[in-house]
Amino acid sequence: MKKIAVASVDKQVCAHFGHCETFEVFTVEDGKIAGCESIANPGHRPGFLPNFLHDLGVNVIISGGMGQGAVDIFNEHRIDVIIGAKGTAEAVAEAYVKGDLAVSGSPCTEHNH
Repeated sequence: MKKIAVASVDKQVCAHFGHCETFEVFTVEDGKIAGCESIANPGHRPGFLPNFLHDLGVNVIISGGMGQGAVDIFNEHRIDVIIGAKGTAEAVAEAYVKGDLAVSGSPCTEHNH
């Protein structure tokens, strides 16, 4: 079983990971999405969210953008980081599962975007 978290605002991929309203967490079994849970963002503070998602058992995080500090913590936890995604949370999770998610992105270097 794999868990994919998508940083979201109104079920759309959020432009900045830490500022999302919710994490749409998709459970993948046998190569298919088997369920989804919407988890409210408990608050953006340095280093907290990557550890929070790790504790939830997340294996993949998908977002529009993310700071390098968060990327580094996810990497330490061996959580795959996908940035540069756009669209609905469900569509990007489906595309990821199928191996069709086309993204282009690099970590954010500023927090006022």
